[in-house]
Amino acid sequence: MFFLYVSNWKVINIAIDGYSSCGKSTLAKQLAQELHYTYIDTGAMYRAVALYVTRNNIHIENNPDLSALINALNDIVIDFRNNTQSNKREVYLNGESVESFIRDPKIAAIASQISQIRQVRDKLQQWQKKIAQKKGVVMDGRDIATVVMPDAELKIFMTANAEIRAMRRYNELLGAGKNITLEEVKQEQALRDYQDTHRTEDPLVQHPKARILDNSLLTTEAQLALAMKWVQEVMQVST
Repeated sequence: MFFLYVSNWKVINIAIDGYSSCGKSTLAKQLAQELHYTYIDTGAMYRAVALYVTRNNIHIENNPDLSALINALNDIVIDFRNNTQSNKREVYLNGESVESFIRDPKIAAIASQISQIRQVRDKLQQWQKKIAQKKGVVMDGRDIATVVMPDAELKIFMTANAEIRAMRRYNELLGAGKNITLEEVKQEQALRDYQDTHRTEDPLVQHPKARILDNSLLTTEAQLALAMKWVQEVMQVST
C-alpha cells in the first residue's frame, strides 16, 4: 500500500539493528516487500554457521577449536532462496533449507558465541558488504549500520520492553512446537543481550544517526507505517 509513493525515487539501502525478539526480521521483510528490495537476515547466517558447527561436532564452548572452525568456514555456503514448497524465502546451508533448524534457542545461543569470533565475522561481513554494493537492500542484524552498511541512507535501531520481547519469543517457540518455559526464554534472552552488547568484536550499539523504533506497544502495521514514513523522508532527501 506504500509502494506507489516511492516507486520513482532513488534506490537506497536500509540498515536495521537491535536486540533479539524486537521484530527486526518482520519489519525488514515488510520493507523489502513494499519496496521490492532484497532482504538479508544476517542473524540467520550466523545461525547457519552455528548449525554446521553443531552437526560437525566442532567444539565452541570454553577454549573453542578455532582451527577446526576456521577450516569449516571454507566448506560453508549460505544463501537465501524461495522455497518452492513453503513459498517463503528461507536460508540455505550447503544447498539444504535449514530455516526450521536454526530457530532453535540452542542454535541461537551458539550463534551468539561464534559471532564473537573475528574470523567468523570477517567471512560473513565480506559476503554481506558485497550484497550491499548493489543497493536496494534491507539488512538486519547487530552491526549493520555500524560495520556492514555504515553508508546506508536509512538506519533504524529497534528496541522493546524486555518482558514484551520475552513473551513474543515464548509464543513464537510454542507455536513452533518447542518445549520451553517462559523463564528459560527470559534467561536465554538476558544472556544473549549481554553477549551481544559486551562482545569485543562489533558489539551491538546504536549508530548515532539511527532512528530509534521502540515497538513495545506498536502493531506490525503501525511500525511498518512509521518505517515507511522514514523511508519517504530519506528518499526525498536523497533525490
